[in-house]
Amino acid sequence: MKSSGRLLFGDRDCVFDDPPPPHECAVRHVRERFDRDAFRDAVDEPRSYVFFGVAPCHVGIDYDWERMPPFLGRAIWNETDERLVPIDESERVFERLGLTPVNTFQKELNVRDFHPDRLDIPESAWYDGPAAGVIVENRRGGRALVQGPVLDEVDDYEPIRGEPNAIAADLVTDTRVRRAIEAAEAARKSPTTDEVHARVFETVVREEYGRLDRGRVDWKALRSAIGSAVAEKRSTLTER
Repeated sequence: MKSSGRLLFGDRDCVFDDPPPPHECAVRHVRERFDRDAFRDAVDEPRSYVFFGVAPCHVGIDYDWERMPPFLGRAIWNETDERLVPIDESERVFERLGLTPVNTFQKELNVRDFHPDRLDIPESAWYDGPAAGVIVENRRGGRALVQGPVLDEVDDYEPIRGEPNAIAADLVTDTRVRRAIEAAEAARKSPTTDEVHARVFETVVREEYGRLDRGRVDWKALRSAIGSAVAEKRSTLTER
């Protein structure tokens, strides 16, 4: 975070000028929920902290998207001390700032008792099924991923192909428009057509990303087509 309070976002490769489509929903979520005042009160130098997290989108496992947050906090880096904040502390920080941390399944396991080939993958908190995997961390900040078998069982889903207007007509549903209106109102924003359009686009990308990406969709054209579909859908909903 800059001294002005502006949050900076990026991935493992770069800092975003504008977030790419699969990250837009997560960026909005963090911007709307991040408690800047609480953060400034808690630390001496806000610019010294980097927050790491996951921006879940549909790439094979159909999570409960209405319940699963667009961002899950995973770790916090303290640049001044050049170390990761301990897990227990980072979880409390994420929650205090208004963000949901990733689920911790087990803590303080003795290395002698850890056998990755015998690890039982726990149930996911975000859908009715096993977690995609478990991240194992040690006290020095090293980590490894134990992948769950569910990823091997994910069906080879069909890509979404077609003209952007046809895709938008299919994906811009009454439910998604209503959810966007409710989300705007919950964030104390006026649910204008532009505001609802942006939120519906972000939701569509998040919930259909794998199929759209595999279909090599033109994101710019789809964004425009979704805007037209949202305007039409809103007028229809208003008339009912």
